[in-house]
Amino acid sequence: MRDELGLGSQSSVLTPSVPMDIGLRSQRQRILDAMADSCDEKSFSVTTIADVVGRAGISRATFYKHFTNKRECFDAAVQGTVEELVEAAVESQSDAESSSDAVRRATGAVLERLAANPAYAKLVAIEAPILVPRIVLTYREAAAKALEGRWQGGNANGASGAKADSRLAFGRAHVLVADLVAAGEAKQLPSLQPELVYVLLLPVVGHEKALAQLKLAR
Repeated sequence: MRDELGLGSQSSVLTPSVPMDIGLRSQRQRILDAMADSCDEKSFSVTTIADVVGRAGISRATFYKHFTNKRECFDAAVQGTVEELVEAAVESQSDAESSSDAVRRATGAVLERLAANPAYAKLVAIEAPILVPRIVLTYREAAAKALEGRWQGGNANGASGAKADSRLAFGRAHVLVADLVAAGEAKQLPSLQPELVYVLLLPVVGHEKALAQLKLAR
């Protein structure tokens, strides 16, 4: 038929070709999306590979070309989401702005990204901590390090408990996010920005400056 249409073996508008690496990346992303959607609906514990391949529209053999098992797929989905959130936070900031402004913008960017995809929000805020409780500590350490790093590791007020307070602040922030996601209100996450900004900044800049950023976030 191709020869009859004068197409030969070359690709055209009628018979487009997709580079193999692009096709594989797209296929892998469909699998990750299917994992997130299934966990959102059923939780990871009862999600099966059959659920994932059915949602992704692929064969079981194709699944195993990308992942050795269900857990590896889940971990990849979580890792990819965290990397996207970090990227969103970094891209939201400007070298010319103050550290407090940067935290406010980064918080808003992360919440917007989570709200745009509720299934992935539930994946990182609820499902991952249930499966791997220590992952919250990993999130917390990374966030606290980033916060302290904006002030070169110190507390703007000189309080010796800055690091501990930053970790406690992130713990509170995570609870606020998880509660909203658990209630099925992930799309409302951006509304948490003022409160989260205050909670996260309080240990490093004090009440007055944290309150000022809260007002800017409204």
